[in-house]
Amino acid sequence: MGPTAAGKTALAIELCQQLNTEIISVDSALVYKGMDIGTAKPSLQELKTAPHHLIDIIDPKESYSVAEFRADAIKLIDQLHQQGKVPVLVGGTMMYFKGLIEGLSPLPEADSKIRAELEREAQAKGWPALHTELSAVDPQAAGKISENDSQRINRALEVYRLTGKTMTELQQTKQAELPYQFHQFAIAPSERSVLHERIEKRFKIMLEQGFKKEVLALYQRDDLHPDLPSIRCVGYRQMWEYLDGECDYDEMVFKGIAATRQLAKRQLTWLRGWENVTWLETDEQENLQRVLTSLS
Repeated sequence: MGPTAAGKTALAIELCQQLNTEIISVDSALVYKGMDIGTAKPSLQELKTAPHHLIDIIDPKESYSVAEFRADAIKLIDQLHQQGKVPVLVGGTMMYFKGLIEGLSPLPEADSKIRAELEREAQAKGWPALHTELSAVDPQAAGKISENDSQRINRALEVYRLTGKTMTELQQTKQAELPYQFHQFAIAPSERSVLHERIEKRFKIMLEQGFKKEVLALYQRDDLHPDLPSIRCVGYRQMWEYLDGECDYDEMVFKGIAATRQLAKRQLTWLRGWENVTWLETDEQENLQRVLTSLS
């Protein structure tokens, strides 16, 4: 686990080779097809060296829930165990890790009819009005959600309309723990300035690699819009705004780097409160051996 640009993939590939195993991606952006540069997706050579699962599995117009990730990850973990391999899970989507390890509450499946109904209401009244409605029935959930976070407002109200119970109420019941032993590691530089430098450098390399062209191909599609989870990914949202004429190129670069740093800050906040995790220093030569020793 770890913040973006901390060196997770490089260490995971080394580990994968040592254990003769495969990687399960724990990243909500890598699931999308056609979104390669801006997500720092592993290269073809890296994928050949260390097979990755749960990347390139859905179209950017689709969504992928924590529950879907959990079901897919458990299936893959079991398959690798049957082959005598130790699965290596790598990524920075902490909600996926949390859902996998701790289990999920019994929330209902998405209902397209209710979602469409809520979308129509939002178009008429605005998402802040629906956020006010959510505050009346589930103030705890509403307090954690921005009044313009359309995806989470929609989901919370959808759950309430489907079940008559609030998301807060349902989330108090969790699934049984999994029968696995998790060895958990977090990698990051000890100095925040180092991480900031790595993020800026990687963002500029992405631009050199053709990130604008990649997002332009998405922008030109008729079925994608900036409220989709895929287009809200850091970097993609800022490039989309640039293509939409909302900001100039230099501002896009500044906002893209700033958004990525904010993402890293949120990831580190999750990890600082994480239990049973061993911290590793980015680029430390002993990292691989430390992980292998803990498994023996």
